[in-house]
Order: sequence, then structure tokens, then C-alpha cells
Amino acid sequence: MDEEKIVNVNHLFDISSSNCAWLKVISEMFGCEVVALNTGISVRGNEETIRKVEEVLTSMDKILDKNEQLDLLSVRYLCLLEKENRLLDFMADEDPVILTTPAGRSVRAKTLGQRLYVDAMSKNDVVICKGPAGSGKTFLGVAMAVLALRERSVSRIILTRPAVEAGEKLGYLPGDIEEKVDPYMRPIYDALLELMGREAFERNLERGIIEVSPLAYMRGRNLDDSFILLDEAQNTTIEQMMMFLTRMGMNSRVCVCGDTTQIDLPSGYPNGLDDAMRVLRDISGISTVSLQETDIVRNPLVQKIIMAYNARERRRS
Repeated sequence: MDEEKIVNVNHLFDISSSNCAWLKVISEMFGCEVVALNTGISVRGNEETIRKVEEVLTSMDKILDKNEQLDLLSVRYLCLLEKENRLLDFMADEDPVILTTPAGRSVRAKTLGQRLYVDAMSKNDVVICKGPAGSGKTFLGVAMAVLALRERSVSRIILTRPAVEAGEKLGYLPGDIEEKVDPYMRPIYDALLELMGREAFERNLERGIIEVSPLAYMRGRNLDDSFILLDEAQNTTIEQMMMFLTRMGMNSRVCVCGDTTQIDLPSGYPNGLDDAMRVLRDISGISTVSLQETDIVRNPLVQKIIMAYNARERRRS
């Protein structure tokens, strides 16, 4: 027989009437009834379910008490952590704010995997990260680059990626080099615009403090005093990855990120991202990080879509 418990969580209770969607998510995740009452949050289910839901509600209340953002995706992630008995570990440490955007948004790690990724970037000169779409690998890499520039630990940001999508090569595309590269760099531009604001971004781009270049143009360069970000690294060959990593000069930091489920290289070509993670994982000063489906911070459907595709690939294997 199901039991009922009234959970008193001050901050959550104050706004639960206008955020019933949060309670609906919890109900769906634990298969129980969670309802806002005048006296608190009513949880109806078996003893173990009530205990887990209470832990989630308490964690949500602590987050709101610190004036931090709490959205449906965050609530779903807290539920998932509790179901895996990892919520207490997540709440034990507080993720510092990486930076605040011009719009006033605090940027910080949102998942345990992202926490590991940000910590790796703060402690190592080279970080190589792979993860699914929406797991924050590019955005957090750009955020750490902007932070390094603001703190003047580097004097410029260099952004690069291979241009191989749809079988097109840069030479076939119309316009000068900036016009050729622009469509490929749009995700990074979007991140920079959010993190820096349009005026600061365009000013730094014009001054050369932010440099955007296709990977092919990295050959032969020595990049000192820079934060260098290689995005879409799953589309590099082993030779290209080695060439890129050896461009690193004095007082420079490197972030490499990509998604090995979205490789556009010709069939049979080994990709440089997986190879680098294997070859370099035991070198001091280099950290390798693998983000998972649970680290996805986009629309919850993105996580479900990726999990469905991955499940199909496992069945085929």
C-alpha cells in the first residue's frame, strides 16, 4: 500500500504552483504522485520512492536558495542522479561560476561530466574531450577560453576546425577566407556572442585578439600565449591531429573537442580524436574526458534521440 509524506521545502513550495511542470517531471521519473498542497509538497508512493523524491526536492530547494537557475532539464538530471545513487555526490561540491555573460547569465558546469571537463581545463595545458551533441563540450571550451582572455593569462583566442562537411572543400566555396570559414564556425560564433556580447566579440575579432581559421591553415605555425580550441575534432585525420597539437607554443593552452558519432571522414579513415585520446591519455599535463548522454543539457528529447540511436548501434554490434 502506498504511503504519503508532506515534504516542506520553502523555496520550492513558494513557486511550485506556477511550476507544476517540475513536479510532473519528478512524478514521471519515479512513477509516483507528487502534488503541491497548501501545507507543502505531497509525495505518494512506496517508502523507497518517497525517500528518493524527498532527496530530489531538498536538492532543488538548496539550488533555489543559492539563487541559481533551475529548469526542467536540471530537474530531470537531479532525478536521474538520485536513481543512480549519485545525487549526494553531485550536491556535495559546488560548481563555481566560470563567468557571467553580458545578459547576466551565470555559466557553470551543470553535470558531473561537465564538472570533470571544466576542472580538467583549469588544471591541464591540453584537454581532449569527446561527447554527444548537446553535452556542452564546445560551449564550455569557449567559456574557458574567454575566461583565460579576461584574466589575461593568454593574449588571444584561436578557434579552428576541419571543413569537410558534405564533401565540400574550402577552395570550392565562394568568397574570401572569412566568408568561406564563417558557415563552419557558426556554432562557435554563437557561443562567443552569448559569452562576450556582440560589440566585444566584433571588436576583438577585428583586432585579431580572436582569430578564426580552418585547420588546414594551422600548418607551420607556432602559437604562443594563446588559448587554442579545435572543434569537430572527430573529422581530423591522425596526421592532422598531430599537426595541430604540435602547433602549441609557450604559455598556450589547447582544448580539443568532438563527437565520434558524427564523423564525416571517408569510410575506413581512422579519426584523429579517438587516436589522440588513446595515444596521449597517460601524458602528464594532458587530460582526456568522455562526456555521456547524461551530460546533455539541451532539450530532453535530444538525450532520448541520441540514446535511441546508440541503442540501435549496440544491437547491430
